[in-house]
Amino acid sequence: MAASFIVGSESVRMLELGHPWIIADAYTKKWPAGQAGDLIELTDTSGRFVAMALLDPGERIVARVLARQRMVLDRGWIKKRLEAAIALRLNHAQLEETTAYRLVNAEGDGLPGLTVDRYGDYLMVQLYCGAWRRHLKLVTQTLQELLEPAGIYEKARPQKTRELEAESDSKKYGRLLVGSAAPEPLTVKENGLSFQVSLERGLNTGLFLDQRNNRRDLMARVAGKRVLNLFCYTGAFSVAAASAGASQVTSVDFSPSYLEIARNNFALNHLNPKRHEFLQGDCLAILEELGRNKRVFDVIVMDPPSFSTTSKSRFTTRGGTSDLVAAALKLLKDGGLLITCSNHQKVDLADYLKELRRGALQTGFSLQVVQLFGQPEDFPYPVTFPEGRYLKYAISVKGTL
Repeated sequence: MAASFIVGSESVRMLELGHPWIIADAYTKKWPAGQAGDLIELTDTSGRFVAMALLDPGERIVARVLARQRMVLDRGWIKKRLEAAIALRLNHAQLEETTAYRLVNAEGDGLPGLTVDRYGDYLMVQLYCGAWRRHLKLVTQTLQELLEPAGIYEKARPQKTRELEAESDSKKYGRLLVGSAAPEPLTVKENGLSFQVSLERGLNTGLFLDQRNNRRDLMARVAGKRVLNLFCYTGAFSVAAASAGASQVTSVDFSPSYLEIARNNFALNHLNPKRHEFLQGDCLAILEELGRNKRVFDVIVMDPPSFSTTSKSRFTTRGGTSDLVAAALKLLKDGGLLITCSNHQKVDLADYLKELRRGALQTGFSLQVVQLFGQPEDFPYPVTFPEGRYLKYAISVKGTL
């Protein structure tokens, strides 16, 4: 029998609206002692059953809802959730010529705090809460039964990712849980293009899977165009643009190691990196330099991290987007495309568009939004969980006021 834990009226209201999180409050502070990963029953103050959840004591999200009816967290239950997640991808995701995609999207697939990504013949599990640690073996055994991967990795989620990101590209955060080790680097396919990823090194693998459809859209817009890709990371947007016939792609990132991987990704796709441009440094400083040199681009892409710190500047989505937009617009030809992204969960679409507006007004230009996209089909989210729609991808046309 799972122990009962009382939640207050506000939490009950959120649960009845379908939200999967219990946020720590005055009621949760009175909960009995428990261990991370305990399966608990949530009840209201009258003792009425509300939901089953995984306990994660000491965290801001103190419990994550698994079901609205009583259940046992065993292989049969896990198998049903994983089978449903796999079926959703088979039935609804556009995965032609793609071997890297998300297989389980945490709250979006009824497994809050747990993600599983596929990279070719290998799987990558990530735990976004300590509650899943106790059940990791059960998850991996079920994944082996259903998919027979060559190997399953876990990539750790360290606490201070913001501080670590700039210096973490060579450190090993991934570990092999079962099966055989993957090649280093491992080559995967996305939209028919090849990319190098690492299942061991770095906080991330080297390819952000949630931009797959947006890169495909970019490919239809850039033939014969001059493209500037800011915060290019390992060059996935740059490779997509070059392969689709962009006349020149300029890739900018602060990390020389990321730029080296970007060059490798160009070569992997039979694209000569010497025909294109790779600039290492702070993006705002490089925009200023490009402006002094009277450079003009037809398409500018900016997909910054939510937070980054370099020796010259500090960028945050909430504080830096408008300045970045203003600087980029000065280099964009009239009628050109400005493509801007944010993956910051706490910045909603309305606030993000305000940042774009501020940037446009700083320069005296107009921006007409012609498309708004988000994450692809393999990153589903419940309508009851607005935090699940985190990716904002806006395509805007530069004009004059």
